[in-house]
Amino acid sequence: MSDNRPVHTGLEGRIAGMIVEPLEAQGYELVRVQVMGTETPTVQIMADRADGRAFTLTDCEAVSRLLSAVLDVEDPIDSAWTLEVSSAGIDRPLTRTKDFTRFAGFDAKIELNFPGPDGRKRFTGKLEGADAEIARLKLENGEIIEIRRADIRKAKLVLTDALIDFTTRTETEPTDTQSDTQPKVSH
Repeated sequence: MSDNRPVHTGLEGRIAGMIVEPLEAQGYELVRVQVMGTETPTVQIMADRADGRAFTLTDCEAVSRLLSAVLDVEDPIDSAWTLEVSSAGIDRPLTRTKDFTRFAGFDAKIELNFPGPDGRKRFTGKLEGADAEIARLKLENGEIIEIRRADIRKAKLVLTDALIDFTTRTETEPTDTQSDTQPKVSH
């Protein structure tokens, strides 16, 4: 597992395999692929800029055009589907080792595929970092737990004032150019 690449399986893994190299060649990183719905599925792609700058609406449009072309050729879904491209946002999903490391010290929620430490599936606490195999989370009681990354169903930052301050301080482009609007392309 690369620090810069999330791990996907099934259809999402096939789509990730189709798009990750073209994305990286254009200066972007894949954060997540998610396929939602069945009748007319939506393929949601979350991306970041590789240079760490803010992912703007212009970036969103460029990635949408790029991936639309790639996926039109590869045609990963037999029926009609919609492509949705977005930034990961401030309260982003944690999918890569570098995400867990960059946001160490910030609040996160982690949900497991099946019960883990103390028979629980859901945890909230402060990130203590991660490596390719293990994510560490400091719980409210001060206990630091280690969670196998392969067991994580989803992990996400919790929106806090500290996270907003950190994110806006570390980005080198104004965040007012970011948008929650996601270009959508039907296929």
